[in-house]
Order: sequence, then structure tokens, then C-alpha cells
Amino acid sequence: MLRTLLEVVLLLVGIGLTVVVAVQRSKGEGLGSIGGGARIFFNNRRMGKEALLDRLTVILGVTLAVLSILLIFVQ
Repeated sequence: MLRTLLEVVLLLVGIGLTVVVAVQRSKGEGLGSIGGGARIFFNNRRMGKEALLDRLTVILGVTLAVLSILLIFVQ
């Protein structure tokens, strides 16, 4: 019963994370930040909807990871 509930919640969080990432605007750097063009990391104060989507992405990502690990230990 608990395992099924965790699996359903994990599925919903995964779908939510996918939707939040798909809705976000492209940052325009891609893999270019690896080669030294790291403009993406500096002077990027976000406001309003962008900040909310960024925060939601982190929260949902951490929740997904924690639920995945928790699901390993639940019988």
C-alpha cells in the first residue's frame, strides 16, 4: 500500500518536473558553458515567473531524488 502510494507520488512529481522544465525559457548556453563561455552563471538575477520556475525545478528535482531513494527501502 505504502509502496504503491510512493510510486504514484513519484510518477506525479516526475511528470510535474518534466512540465516545469519544458515550460522554462531556454538559457541560450547549452554545452557552451563547459568551454569557458560561462555567461550563464554571472549577472543572471531572475524575477517573477523565471525565479518561480527555477525554484520549482530544484524542489521537484530534489523531491524526485528523495522519493526514488526512499522507494528502495520500502518493501
